[in-house]
Amino acid sequence: MKKGSWLVVAVALVVAVAVAVQRTQRSAAGGAHGQNAAPVTKISTDGMKPAPDLVLRDLNDKEVSLAEYRGKVVFVNFWATWCDPCRGEIPELIELRKKYNDKGFEVLGVAMDDEGKPVVQKFVEKERFDVGGAKLPMEYPIWVGNSDAADKFLGGIGGIVGLPTSVLISRDGKRVKTVIGPVDRDKLERDIQGLL
Repeated sequence: MKKGSWLVVAVALVVAVAVAVQRTQRSAAGGAHGQNAAPVTKISTDGMKPAPDLVLRDLNDKEVSLAEYRGKVVFVNFWATWCDPCRGEIPELIELRKKYNDKGFEVLGVAMDDEGKPVVQKFVEKERFDVGGAKLPMEYPIWVGNSDAADKFLGGIGGIVGLPTSVLISRDGKRVKTVIGPVDRDKLERDIQGLL
């Protein structure tokens, strides 16, 4: 074998060993959802800016406010019924809420459909999502959003630039993280754990 061929074989062997070690470590740590390989790190909110209040109406036409959730870790998820990436993350949000709600975590879905409540209400009543083999409804609070409220709430990033857009808020009402696009479920879970 030529010298260059030996180098390629050696590099491939090192990569294969590294992948095998990583898989073994992930497997030993329970790499499935809910059993993260990375240790949980407490997240400090010192120096973070407070999230502005968000006041909207729920599907029962009751005025609701983000301030009512002070003392909980809240994931505010701006979504729409027509948005495929939004629909794709709903099962994960249902699952995370089920797992952490009794520890002080809440998901708030803010529907941004132009047609408003009638379309959203029908979707929420009809749709079921596969969560751990069970077909479940959206079990978290759904609010009817509008562009003005979203722009005010998301002012630091220039309003809604795409859906889904989500904001993770700490128990003390501070904006911890903004996610544009679908969430990474494992990262979100680590962040939730770090804030609870």
